[in-house]
Amino acid sequence: MTTARTATPSTARAINDRLALNLLLDQGPLTATELRDLTGLSRPTVADLLERLQRTGLVAVVGERGEQRRGPNARLYALVASRAHLAAVDVREGGVSLVVADLAGQVLASADIPVDVPGGDSAADGPAAVDRPAADRASADRDTAARIVRTLLDTAARAGAGHLHTVAVGAPGLVDPATGRLQSTGELPAWHAELLAALRALPGTDVILENEVNLAGRAEYRTGAARDREDFVLIWLGHSVGAAVVLDGRLRRGASGGTGEICFLPVPGSTGLPSATSCEGGFHGLAGSAAVCALARAHGLPADPADDASAAEAAVRAALRALGDDQPGGPFLEELAERIAVGASAVCVVLDPGCVVLGGEIGRAGGAELAARVERRLAMLSPLRTEVRAGEAGGGAVLGGAVLTAGDAVRRDLFGEP
Repeated sequence: MTTARTATPSTARAINDRLALNLLLDQGPLTATELRDLTGLSRPTVADLLERLQRTGLVAVVGERGEQRRGPNARLYALVASRAHLAAVDVREGGVSLVVADLAGQVLASADIPVDVPGGDSAADGPAAVDRPAADRASADRDTAARIVRTLLDTAARAGAGHLHTVAVGAPGLVDPATGRLQSTGELPAWHAELLAALRALPGTDVILENEVNLAGRAEYRTGAARDREDFVLIWLGHSVGAAVVLDGRLRRGASGGTGEICFLPVPGSTGLPSATSCEGGFHGLAGSAAVCALARAHGLPADPADDASAAEAAVRAALRALGDDQPGGPFLEELAERIAVGASAVCVVLDPGCVVLGGEIGRAGGAELAARVERRLAMLSPLRTEVRAGEAGGGAVLGGAVLTAGDAVRRDLFGEP
């Protein structure tokens, strides 16, 4: 049983309101009697807070509990999830995925918006797009950003959301904890910056920017493979590689937002050393999608020459189907696991998280089979006992983490949480 703290009357009311709202959020509709039992508050206090929360539009009566005696005590009170709406946006080099959700985090609508080439130019323009004047390219970037924002607002309207309280955006690159600005660690399309500016110009809407792997880590921590852990590292294996670091239940970003940029990690077996502007010689060169596709082809497995994350995912799935005697799947997975373990061991001997979660397209495709092989290899490289798990947040991990992040921000505002 959770009991409210002693405080001044106004502070106590705010604490009690937050307590009741969070219970309604977590457990669904409750009667006044159930709220009294769960909070330890008195009958008059619960009656007062329910009346107060109904006046604010955050709580409403939605029915009665059938097994209880009819009357005021049997009324079911629920959080009014439509009281506020939020959005989550996953920004990639080739486009954007977005969802609109209610106050309870229930997804109401979604959309995918492809962007054919950097700068927002049409794919039909081909190489000629590169020769366009800078002013034309800048205009195309702004047009791309405007198109995405229009789609977001149309999607929100379709979901019945007249206004978006908060938008959480996941993007590749460093997010400076002090300024909230996005800094590229590679060559990101210019329309990314234009999109952030356009979102921040929406009246009355708060915008939260976060590194996309950090958002995926938050999803694994709250609802996925690491929900029983206070310390873990998510290793993201997709087009490139990255990590989200959670220690003592807190996401760690570092002084400049660069915690987890393990694509730049110098490791044995790569073709050289990374530089300040390129991660090609780092861990990325061992476990990024291009390297995984090349490894698959070397083992006689099909791998699309596109060398993108979806091609690497397909190669790993093909390897799982080709397990067994005289089949190429086993040797491929063993070598891939060894590569991943090299990067994971460097992280583990520094942070000792006790748990590594494999996410991204490649980690998701490999599942428990790849995770088990990485764990065995990791045990040979590091004296620190580390469990390796397959991610559970799925292909929507970034959007899932963004919904959680935006929802937390909305509730802090509406519930008055510190």
